[in-house]
Amino acid sequence: MMTYGIEGKFYIQQNDQPTVGANDSENEENSPNEKLIADDAVLAQVIELEELTEEEVRDRLYLERKIERAFYECGKALKELRNRRLYRSTHKTFEEYCRDRFLLTHRNVNYLIAGSLVVDNLLMGTNGSQIQIQEQRGTIGSQILPTSERQVRPLTNLEPEEQREAWQMAVQAANGKVPSNSIVKDIVQRIRERTKVPNPYQLGEVCQILPKDNPELKGKSGCWCIVSHVGDYSCTVATMYGEYTCKLENLKSLDYSEQNCEYMHQLCLRLRRLSQIENLDGAGSWILNGLGKQLKPYLTPLQEKLLSVLEQEYRIG
Repeated sequence: MMTYGIEGKFYIQQNDQPTVGANDSENEENSPNEKLIADDAVLAQVIELEELTEEEVRDRLYLERKIERAFYECGKALKELRNRRLYRSTHKTFEEYCRDRFLLTHRNVNYLIAGSLVVDNLLMGTNGSQIQIQEQRGTIGSQILPTSERQVRPLTNLEPEEQREAWQMAVQAANGKVPSNSIVKDIVQRIRERTKVPNPYQLGEVCQILPKDNPELKGKSGCWCIVSHVGDYSCTVATMYGEYTCKLENLKSLDYSEQNCEYMHQLCLRLRRLSQIENLDGAGSWILNGLGKQLKPYLTPLQEKLLSVLEQEYRIG
């Protein structure tokens, strides 16, 4: 295949059939029914690249922007469906609705909603008002915007002003094009290292879990936990359900005394042993779930009695 240009237009010449010469008697004997093609007989396909009219250029930009905005529009629509509970006529929960209607997991839904919020922030002008994305066909602004949720996922860990700064830095690093997820992650890491704030939590501290659209903490909203490992930007926490990694913004200290923290640590061990029992009675699960959100550093006499009854029932000493 050969490509060549004439006066700014490109052509492709391609040989699609084999050439059989005078000395190809063996091939002729093996394929008597094949048609011989002379050496100078070439099957050429010529493709000319045509310029677009000004109207076609506008239409192309308009349609490309529609495709680029797909994840953003999806996230905004999901957020409105959730906030207005427009799923309630057919489903009890938003999670079930998204799974049945769109085949989206709870995690994917949270990612899309969080991503749309980041794009909303990137569209904020210097005067604090949001820049409207032009809907009608016509000239579209040249602002570089994300084209996929994965590109903005690292930005969710930053404050709004840092999100805008990081995105502009990522666009520059990508030579004015839409940056990849890896480029954005690298920029976010550099910003976080520059503005590093010491982890305020301590080993053994009792905190409350605040999911804030973190899919890893699904169903743990309001639960108390105990910090078992302190990292630079996250903590590993222990709950009666197991251990989880939480970002700093997903935790709220309960400011318990050292003595109260030790009491809650022992309570966590008691609850975990019960939660690991297979076929735990429904009433038992109800009691455990309630105690898992008990934010006082003690149990009432009745709560202690109920917990002791469960331990005796399942022979946990």
